[in-house]
Amino acid sequence: MAGPSWQSVCRLVDLPEEAPAHADVDGVDVCLVRSNGQVYAVHDQCTHANVPLSEGEVSNGAIECWLHGSRFDLATGRVLNLPATTPVEVYPISVSADGEVRICLSAPQVSQPSSAADGSVPPRESR
Repeated sequence: MAGPSWQSVCRLVDLPEEAPAHADVDGVDVCLVRSNGQVYAVHDQCTHANVPLSEGEVSNGAIECWLHGSRFDLATGRVLNLPATTPVEVYPISVSADGEVRICLSAPQVSQPSSAADGSVPPRESR
């Protein structure tokens, strides 16, 4: 059985800090974010409105959908506020010593929905 397949997606120097970037990796839309010394990759589609997350804003380890304001944790994909209720897929990332960013599409991770007893999502944080 073959192991995970890692693919080069970009160079670290090409990813701006705290700004999302779109990448097409074998026909899969991916949103890449470089934040606080880490690189994150999530599926580039809001689970509520089906619009690109790479057109949203990044702050405090989360990405916000530009259309209705749903926010997703970049590390886990967990929904941080409504109207989205379904987490976004998160893809493993590695950065080589020479700055090559690689992604593994064959091992997406999806966070479990909110653990609140009523299944609710925490309210939107004020800015």
